[in-house]
Amino acid sequence: MGARDHTVFLMYHELQRPGRPLCSADPGYVRYVVEETEFRAQLSRMAERGMRGVSVSDWIDHPISAQQRVVLTFDDGCETDLIAAAPILREYGFGATCYLTVDFLERPGFLSHAQARELAETGIEIGCHSMTHAFLSDVDDAALRREVVEAKDRLEQICGTSVRSFSCPGGRYDARVLPLARQAGYDSVTTSDATRNSSDRPAGLLGRMAIMQHMSMSDFDATLSARDLDAKRTRETLLRVAKSILGNTLYERVRARLLG
Repeated sequence: MGARDHTVFLMYHELQRPGRPLCSADPGYVRYVVEETEFRAQLSRMAERGMRGVSVSDWIDHPISAQQRVVLTFDDGCETDLIAAAPILREYGFGATCYLTVDFLERPGFLSHAQARELAETGIEIGCHSMTHAFLSDVDDAALRREVVEAKDRLEQICGTSVRSFSCPGGRYDARVLPLARQAGYDSVTTSDATRNSSDRPAGLLGRMAIMQHMSMSDFDATLSARDLDAKRTRETLLRVAKSILGNTLYERVRARLLG
């Protein structure tokens, strides 16, 4: 690999364990839940292909690698980040970034403050997923500062570690987000825009590929190699148009009705 690596970032959420209730039963949430056994199989496939899972900051700090890398990320701060994902990641020697939503901590199914500190102590990178999970493009400047800047400070106090990475809730962002994040001291901002990220431009917005529930291994392979990137981008363009026409609130209501 050379200085212009193009790396796929994967976006996970909660992992499902038998007999354990999910954080939410909303269909729009459940479609992003991956079974623990599926997650293990996906990491096994990466290892078989000679790939190494890394965190966002590890990828930024080491822009050149002789081994093909995949950046692994988790959104929201579910308890399964610690009790399910972390042990499997350790088993394969992979790193990852877990983006925690500050106000979700201590809620049923999510990490407690003590568990968030424990997760940081495992070596997994702690990133920020805002204060309240508000869509950043919908909030005013004062609220945006709370979601991006104050959330970082609070998360660093809770976890006892520096927080360098930020993830936009729902993939929503506007032109204010990146400059504010840089001002706050973040090294990276990730979205849910499907793309491969070039390691010679780590300071901009970084896109990720969502891993969906019951994804076939052939579809997972296509995501790892970005063979399905054009199809993902076409779908995103259509959804972006729908969001701009309906607005985020109405779009989410329509989406929930269709999925339900």
